[in-house]
Order: sequence, then C-alpha cells, then structure tokens
Amino acid sequence: MEKQLHDNYVRISTNSSIWDYFFTVAPLIIVGTKEGNGYDMAPKHMATPLGPSNYFGFQCTPKHSTYHNIKEKKEFAVSFPIPDQVLLASLGASPRNPDLEKSVQIVEALPTVKATTIDALFVENSYLYLECELFKIIDGFDDYSFITGKIKTAFVHKDYLRVSEMDEQGQINEYPLLAYLAPGRFSSIAQTYNFPFPKGFKK
Repeated sequence: MEKQLHDNYVRISTNSSIWDYFFTVAPLIIVGTKEGNGYDMAPKHMATPLGPSNYFGFQCTPKHSTYHNIKEKKEFAVSFPIPDQVLLASLGASPRNPDLEKSVQIVEALPTVKATTIDALFVENSYLYLECELFKIIDGFDDYSFITGKIKTAFVHKDYLRVSEMDEQGQINEYPLLAYLAPGRFSSIAQTYNFPFPKGFKK
C-alpha cells in the first residue's frame, strides 16, 4: 500500500518561485570577468560541478553584465571564498552606480589577484580558484540562463588540499568551508561526518 503525505507537509504554489519558502544549502562563489577596460566580480550561489569531469556551471541572467562579459570573452574565473570573506562576497553584490565604472566601484575595493591563463580576477585568499573557458550558455529558464565552462586551470590552497594521511575532520575543523543557505543566510562548516556509502559503491 502506497503511503500518503502527512498533514505536516505544506503545498507550495508553483505560480511563482518556490525557493523563498525554505532553506537550501549551496556553495557561494565569486565569478570574475573582463568588462571593458576593467573587471567585474559577481557573487553567485546557484553553482555546481557538472559531473565528475572538469566542467563547472552557474545560473546567471542576460540582465547582468556577467552574462554578456562571458558571452563576449568566452572565459571566466571562479573564486571559492572562505567564511571570513563573506563580507567581500556581499560587497560584490552591491548596487552599481551607472555614473561610475564598475571596476572603480567594486573591484578596486576588493583584494584581488590576476588569473594565470585568462584575463580575469580572483578574490585574494580564497581557498579554490578555477579558470574556465566557456563551454555553452543554456538560455530559456524563464528570465535566467545557465553558463557552463570547461576548467582550464585550477588552484587549491595547500591547507585545503585533501591528503590521504590527513584526518579529514581535523582539517575541516581547522579550515572551515563557507556555505550559503538560500535565501539570505550563510554558515561556516567545521563539523562533518563520513557519509555511509553502501558496500561496493562506485562513482
């Protein structure tokens, strides 16, 4: 006999976005692109690896310059900030003044370093950097699009590099990870547990 949902579940209308009615866990990244004579840095949380190969993607919109920068330049940089850098990510989301170049407003206020193989910036002292060439842009998610890239170069801070002889929980406790709890909250992840994979499990 099939079980039915209990009364403690609430149906959410899909006539508008459902995502504001509950929390979900996501990464928080900052996408760096070349824009005119300067650069742009934009925080994103709807972002993910695309399978086990070296592809990465994130949600964007043609209403934002990040979309058009990537479409023109065919490349982008990704920074994974640490919990202490959450204010830098917030700064990247600041409203723009149309009378000032974005590089003057935002980028010059952020501590940045140049990418190595593409013309874009990283947020300094992040724990993971990706340099991506555009793979494809998938339009049509209503007003939004999904931008995908092939990772050309990657760098991880030595303190965050997984090493077989290192205690993983001890490493994460000493060097916590930043998580975005959409909508509008964040967390520093320092306590984790081994996942109970079934015997014989393979990727």
